[in-house]
Amino acid sequence: MKVEKTMTSQATRLTLLLALLAWAVVAMFPANVMAAGDPDEDPPLAALGPVPEPPDNRITPEKVELGLLLYFDPKLSGDASLGCADCHKPSEGWATNEPICRGYPGTVHWRNCQTVVNSGYLGKLFWQGNAKSLESQAKTAATGGVSGNGERDVMEQRLRQTPEYLKRFREVYGTERPILNDAWNAIATFERAMLSQTDTPLDRYLKGDKAALSEQAIAGLELFNGKANCIECHNGAMLSDEKYYNMGVPRPFEWEETGLNTITFRFELYAKGVYEEYYQEFKDDLGLYFTTKRKSDMGKFRTPPLRYVAFTAPYMHAGQFFTLEEVIDFYDEGGGENEMNDRFGNKTPILKPLNLSDEEKEALVAFLEELSGDEIEIPLPPVPPYGVMPDVAGLTQADAKRAGLEMYLIQSGQE
Repeated sequence: MKVEKTMTSQATRLTLLLALLAWAVVAMFPANVMAAGDPDEDPPLAALGPVPEPPDNRITPEKVELGLLLYFDPKLSGDASLGCADCHKPSEGWATNEPICRGYPGTVHWRNCQTVVNSGYLGKLFWQGNAKSLESQAKTAATGGVSGNGERDVMEQRLRQTPEYLKRFREVYGTERPILNDAWNAIATFERAMLSQTDTPLDRYLKGDKAALSEQAIAGLELFNGKANCIECHNGAMLSDEKYYNMGVPRPFEWEETGLNTITFRFELYAKGVYEEYYQEFKDDLGLYFTTKRKSDMGKFRTPPLRYVAFTAPYMHAGQFFTLEEVIDFYDEGGGENEMNDRFGNKTPILKPLNLSDEEKEALVAFLEELSGDEIEIPLPPVPPYGVMPDVAGLTQADAKRAGLEMYLIQSGQE
């Protein structure tokens, strides 16, 4: 009996000791306090390191140059009228300043275009997170029905009818003629190499340069980690946990007031396979549900990263908010309500009113603007034109090489 009491006493002391240690850890790292409804601990903000390179698509200067040309070339779409840069514009934060992204001619898109800046660090692309790499994203955007609407064989042949691409693809990939999958790889390489920021004021501050942020921005960072609790979802090096939440974001008015937007929304409901009841009745974007088909995922979207956020207005999955001030007001009120919340009650329980003062809101805006760093600007490249294949009949390899026509000899099958 005495032994049992001693063991019980020791167990009680151990429990108290563990509780005290847990309290001490929370006190030391307030940014890691878990909010109600969030089952895991959140990592602190971190500086960006080198951009990850896939083992089968290493970065080389030649591949970057090829990807730069392809990024701006409209040949990689259905009617050769739009390229990556038409929806992810350098002058508009490498995204678009319209609420809803532009669509393929004769259609409109249905979600906001996100920036490609720093996208090489993400493991989930698009608002549903349904592309796991930049290579996959490029292909999906170029072939999607309301985006690029391109046919693989047509796009590939356009590249093969462009002398500059015959030359460059052979130099970079060693192929006799351009292959479309290599085009996606080159575009992804350009985006990783040219559109990644590793020396923003936030990065310098986190590495120890306390003068990198203004006093107001530092106050905003403290709110971000504390009272405003932004870090609950916007954490780590990319300021995104890449998880999915329903925030009660309001319905975009375009889906109620613009016929073509309504048609696109209905098309997406049909194409992605939903119950007839949902197709007939729903007026809100179902988000992650399109991927998982779970009611608990209705209206959930992947947390957008906040790097470069100063240049990427409007915000949210359909551009519902035009300024950072509007976004902060939305979260200060504890989020909103939408059809998915009303029907299924799946609004994230993390959200709650913040009671921020005007001064605190201004500090948060200052932090978000300063962490974005400088705007990325590059000279726009000329798009390589089509060319007529020269008549190489009868040319020897030596003659073709001297005339700079060797690639055409290969193309014609005479090598």
